[in-house]
Amino acid sequence: VQLQASGGGLVQAGGSLRLSCAASGRTFSTYNMGWFRQAPGQQREFVAAINWSGAATYYGDSVKGRFTISRDNRRNTVNLQMNSLKPEDTAVYFCAAGRNWCTQSRLYNYWGQGTQVTVSS
Repeated sequence: VQLQASGGGLVQAGGSLRLSCAASGRTFSTYNMGWFRQAPGQQREFVAAINWSGAATYYGDSVKGRFTISRDNRRNTVNLQMNSLKPEDTAVYFCAAGRNWCTQSRLYNYWGQGTQVTVSS
């Protein structure tokens, strides 16, 4: 599976962005998908995950209630709608695919290249 993340940019605090991750390959619908982020000098942080069918989602505490993950298995895409953005959400955001339903980045097998999100105060 090859992943390509897009949709990042510069936004003011309180604003919204929608990230997309396009996947290649016919097996996309069999993978659980996750979004992670990494700010300079910090460890990669779990943001959100969605299971292979889209029936189950899970969020990190820092984004719960503000971010929404979704997927479209017909279009091989997974999205992250980010609302009420805060300066502390500034990071490079990565999408990932894996067989495990988990929040641990090391258990995801495939990664996109990352897209920068910058939230100004």
